[in-house]
Amino acid sequence: MNRPVSTLLCLLGISLSASAQQRAPAFDDPFEQVTSALSRCPVPQAAAMSQAEVAALAHVRSHHGTSCYRSGRCRLPNSYLYDKEIVPRAAQYLRLDGRFDDTSVWILGERRLITLMGCVQSKEQAEAMEKAVLLVDDVMGVVNYLMVGTQGKPAYPSAASASRK
Repeated sequence: MNRPVSTLLCLLGISLSASAQQRAPAFDDPFEQVTSALSRCPVPQAAAMSQAEVAALAHVRSHHGTSCYRSGRCRLPNSYLYDKEIVPRAAQYLRLDGRFDDTSVWILGERRLITLMGCVQSKEQAEAMEKAVLLVDDVMGVVNYLMVGTQGKPAYPSAASASRK
């Protein structure tokens, strides 16, 4: 096969594979359901990315992960190394607290930040949960995407909205 034709076929193959890329969970960020009392609560969609999106974020994540250590705010060399330990402890703390048994909540750990997603009974309960997670050792901050009740559109991407696409 001559060179221009083989190059064209190679580029065509790359283009087709890129357009047909599967979206899959990336970076292995810990994601866990903590409570499950409200059955109609919109289930968060696990973060799914294409290989191109993963490649684009890899540099940013490495910079964010190591800047914490370089600045002296982290004892571990990368802030993402905390997440697999923080998420189970935060989940255990919320489950044992007792104030959140009537909720449906999921947590995601990323760079010592905990994202709360799901449904609670009141705004005060959402605020109490956020404050409780901040008490967990090594948590740097909390992103609160909790919604009151199960009606309405959640502030987080849901599994149901992803399946309609």
